[in-house]
Amino acid sequence: MIECERVGFFVQGVSIIIDVKRNHKAEKGFTLVELLVVVGVIAVLAALLVQGLKGAQNKARQTACLNNLRQISLAVHQYIDDSLDQTPRTPGTRTNWTLTFHGYKKLIESYVGTDRESPLRTRLFACPADTFYYGVSNGYKVLITQSLHAQPFTDYESYGFNAGNLRTNLGRFGIDYSRLGISGRKLSSIKNPATTILTLEAPASDPFSWHQPRMPLSLSSTRMDERFNDAMNMIGFVDGHVSYIKIYWSDTTTNGASLGACDENPPPEYGYQWSGD
Repeated sequence: MIECERVGFFVQGVSIIIDVKRNHKAEKGFTLVELLVVVGVIAVLAALLVQGLKGAQNKARQTACLNNLRQISLAVHQYIDDSLDQTPRTPGTRTNWTLTFHGYKKLIESYVGTDRESPLRTRLFACPADTFYYGVSNGYKVLITQSLHAQPFTDYESYGFNAGNLRTNLGRFGIDYSRLGISGRKLSSIKNPATTILTLEAPASDPFSWHQPRMPLSLSSTRMDERFNDAMNMIGFVDGHVSYIKIYWSDTTTNGASLGACDENPPPEYGYQWSGD
C-alpha cells in the first residue's frame, strides 16, 4: 500500500512543502525517491544558509566601516576645536588629488588615541570591505585587487576628508572648485551642517562602491568606466552623524574634464552636498 505524506519546512522566511510517497511494504529502508527528496532539501537549506551568512558578513563589514568613519569624524572635530574652528587644510595640493583627500590624516593622528604604527590605528583607517580599487595602466582603466588602505599613496587609509576646494587646477576646466569642499574653512561658517560632507569613504569621490560593487572592468576599451550613479558609500557629515547613502554621478564632461562625484553638487533629493555654502 502506498500513501502520500506532505512534509513542510519553514527556513529563513521560505516555506518548503514536499509530497513524499511512502510504501508500507518497504518499511525497513528509504526508497530512491525519498533519498532524492532528502538530498534536495539539504541542498536548498545549504543554499539559504550560505546566502544568509554572506548577507550577515556584508552587514558586519558595513557596520564596522560606519563605526570607523564615526570615530574619524570625531577626531576631525577635536582637531577643529583645537584649531580655532578651522577645518584641516593641507598645503600644496593643487594637482595632487590623493593628498587633497588624504592629507588631513597626519593632522588628526594625535586625536585617534594611538601612535602612527599602532595596529589599532591601522584598523581604524581600514574599511573591512576595502578589497579593491581602480587605476590606469597604459591608458586603460584597470581593476586592482588590492586594498586601497594598503597603498602608500593614500597614506594607508580607506577614507578621506572633503577637501576638494584645494584642487585649484580645476579652474582651467571652468569648474568652480571653491564650492567643492570645506578644507580650511571655519566650521561655524558652514550653512547646512546636517547635509554637508565632512568625511567619506574614498570611492564616494568617484563614485564606485565597495559594499555593492558592479562587475569588474574590461580592459578592451579606454571608454570603460568604473563609476556609476547611486553608488552606495559611507559618509560622515559636519553635524556628526554618519550615513550609508547613494552618491550622485552625472556622467558628464566639462571642457574636456570628465567630472567625478566630488566635482559637482548633487540634486537636492540626494540629501548631501560637497559645498559648505
